[in-house]
Amino acid sequence: MKKGWPTKTLGEVCQFRGGGTPSKAVERYWLGNIPWVSPKDMKFDVVSDSIDHISQEAIDGSATSLIPKNSVLMVVRSGILARIVPIAITGRDLTINQDLKALCPNGAMDARFLYHLLDSKMDELLSMVSRGATVHRLMTDQIRNLDFVLPPLAEQQRIVGLLDEAFEGLATAKSNAEKNLQNARALFESHLQSVFTQRGAGWVETTLGEVIEIVGGSQPPKSVFSKTKKAENIRLIQIRDYKSDKHVVFIPRDQARRFCNADDVMIGRYGPPLFQILRGIEGAYNVALMKAVPDEAKLSRDFLFYFLKHSAILQYVIYHSSRAAGQIGVTKETLEPYPIALPSLAEQRKVVENIQELETETQRLARLYERKHAALEALKKSLLHQAFTGQL
Repeated sequence: MKKGWPTKTLGEVCQFRGGGTPSKAVERYWLGNIPWVSPKDMKFDVVSDSIDHISQEAIDGSATSLIPKNSVLMVVRSGILARIVPIAITGRDLTINQDLKALCPNGAMDARFLYHLLDSKMDELLSMVSRGATVHRLMTDQIRNLDFVLPPLAEQQRIVGLLDEAFEGLATAKSNAEKNLQNARALFESHLQSVFTQRGAGWVETTLGEVIEIVGGSQPPKSVFSKTKKAENIRLIQIRDYKSDKHVVFIPRDQARRFCNADDVMIGRYGPPLFQILRGIEGAYNVALMKAVPDEAKLSRDFLFYFLKHSAILQYVIYHSSRAAGQIGVTKETLEPYPIALPSLAEQRKVVENIQELETETQRLARLYERKHAALEALKKSLLHQAFTGQL
């Protein structure tokens, strides 16, 4: 830390200003040209044509007030506070609602320095969040009391310049990695689409209803659910279990009615997202899932699994589900008429091998992207730490 730099609290260098929501009943309040920002609008630069606008009369008639350009906004009341505290710099004068707080720095503090300072203290801010059942809060007094070392204004601006340049490079690296992953996923989807729509010579056309049986799940009462695995019970599989083991439950075997193996093809009936094609868990399955059982003399499970994942059938299911009055989720009646063309079982194996080879490469790129993203986030945290401990 540089000698002579004073320690300050945010309350000493910023004016804290709140907001409010003008009455929706007064139509003229919402016909002005002054931006009114709520948590959904929070970006680095919050000036956007999509933001609601209010009139000066609305400001006079509500708890909100005009926030000057180059202030820093912070969401202080929202369910999202469990993961991050959104912050943004105002690109122009504007107003805010009651779920935000504006930090207006005095002449001794640069607004972009304040933005990066708050970003560097994200973990500390999250530790202050009071978590309700649905809404989480940050208390203004706690934010006011956050302390930090304040360098001279010229030094703040030098630090901001270094951080902005470094973060621009990090953002470019993240964007390039994400584009590579998106391109790989698009290539995989394009391959699935071409395989199952263009088809090959000698493929026999039929319908799903002719070559598979769709078996719905069953729903035991929650009173028999248990978190503990015992010899006399079995895992009850729900859609969410294919993403995480955080909510594993077991039921007595005599309460189980529908069973699946890890290689069975399972269909998620409900969304979002609608029509998930799943596999990989063994147990009993509930009513949110259906099992697609192929006639294995004609259709392999693996060929069926990838066929159900291509985009044309997904669009078909979404379309018909949206048009069916009173229908909830995907039904066998929707799926059974859908056309499918089948090559020989030997050809199905070759098709599956080619798909799996491309899928493996896509998964490799996904893991590479996740590692790179984590490394870039770690580098960003390191740069912020250096910046606010006088090491830049």
